[in-house]
Formats: sequence, C-alpha cells, structure tokens
Amino acid sequence: MPPSRPGRPVRAARAARATAAVALLLATAVACGDTGALRGAGATPTATSPAKLWPNLSPASSPAYDFDEADTETVKGITVPGDDIHKVDPIAVVRAEIAAHPSAYDGSKAPYRGTAERIADCEKGGDRSACPVLTPYYRDLTGDGRDDLTLGFRLLPTKMTAVRVYTVEKHKLVQVMSNDDAVSGVELAGHSVIIRSPSELAGYEYRVQWTWDADQKAMLLTHDEFLRTGSRKHGVRRATPAAPGSPVSPTTPSATP
Repeated sequence: MPPSRPGRPVRAARAARATAAVALLLATAVACGDTGALRGAGATPTATSPAKLWPNLSPASSPAYDFDEADTETVKGITVPGDDIHKVDPIAVVRAEIAAHPSAYDGSKAPYRGTAERIADCEKGGDRSACPVLTPYYRDLTGDGRDDLTLGFRLLPTKMTAVRVYTVEKHKLVQVMSNDDAVSGVELAGHSVIIRSPSELAGYEYRVQWTWDADQKAMLLTHDEFLRTGSRKHGVRRATPAAPGSPVSPTTPSATP
C-alpha cells in the first residue's frame, strides 16, 4: 500500500511561495507608484437559487433498484487466529466465496467459472502467472484501530475484477463491501475505497466511492460519478455483474491490477 502523502511540508511550501509572491507584488507596486488601494475584479454573475421541480409529485416510498448498500456476509469456514486478519489465508477466503456462490463459479455455464478453474494455480506448485487473486492490502477502514483486508481478484473469463473488504467481528471474518466491475484503478483514502472504471466514452471514467458507516457496520456506496479525465483513449462499456462476486487476496498473488 502506498504511504500517505505528508501534508505539513506541502503547506509549508505553499506558505513560502505565497510569501514570495506577496513580496514581489509589493515591490512591483512601489516601483509603479501604486497606492495599494483595492481594485474591483469586475462584475460577478447573479446568484440563482435551486428550482424545485414538480412540487406535487408524490415521493417514492422504496428504491427502484437494490444497490446492496448495507449488505454484509460472514465468511463461513474461515477462522481468524487471535482476531488478527493478517493471519487469515486469502486463498481460503476466495475458495469459501466460490463455495458459497456455486451458481456464479461452478459449472460450464457459470459466469465466473474461470476463477474457480484457476484458483488452484494460487497454491504451492501451481502456475502463479495464472492465479486470479491479486495482492492483498491491509488498512484500518472501519476506524476500530485494527487493520481490515481489501482484496481483489479476476472474475474470469470476463474482464471484470472483484473488489472486497473484510473486517473481524466477534472472532469471525465478515465481508463488509463487494464491488464487481471493469476496473482501471483502486485507491484507499481514509475510511473509503475509491474504484475507477473505464467508460466507452473517450476521455471519461466512472468513479465510485464506498465509505465505512459505523451505524450500518458496512461500507456504503456514498459517491457514484461520471468524470472527465482528459484521456483520448477509447474506453469500454461498463460491465454489469451477472452474479454475486467473491472474496479475495492471496499472500503471494501473481496477477496485477
């Protein structure tokens, strides 16, 4: 996991640049005989208040789509020695996910059958280059002072990647976030996981943010954005998961995001 960027040196550099800029402006003002009086920046646009549409429209009583915002799942068959998530075998977690969702992974018609077929390559003696599990990352995302586990693995034979977050609750491993998509980047920031996905529209990308919610004891989808990146490369159509995903994270993964 990349270290967090220090803030103090940046603020100090900004302050130094600001001081130098002020000194330069003062010197210029004296040289030009400027009195130092305030000057107008020109006309500003008139502020407009939000316009509320359809005030008589009856509010919806339930969501139209289920985003699984507060879904959690206890991983069956996985123990957490000493409540230390670092001691959990990531490959075993993936196997438990595959076993819990046979319709997604088991059989020739399962959408992610390739993941189940390749999971053996993550074990000793297997072809590590074919292992679908990515490097696990550990960081405290729930704010309880203990590391949580962020896992990623390929949903083969599709181009999608599963991203999962696990924590320990009452000596059990609990999945508190699940996201399947065509992924171009993943970041951890504070108590959030930010996932970037390519768009079929050149120069734009999807960006979703999952943030820990202490009341729900789960990570909620707090932001879902479509943003300009400036890149002119052609993107791909955003994938729609065909079935539930799975957990992630090997101690020695071979695939890279």
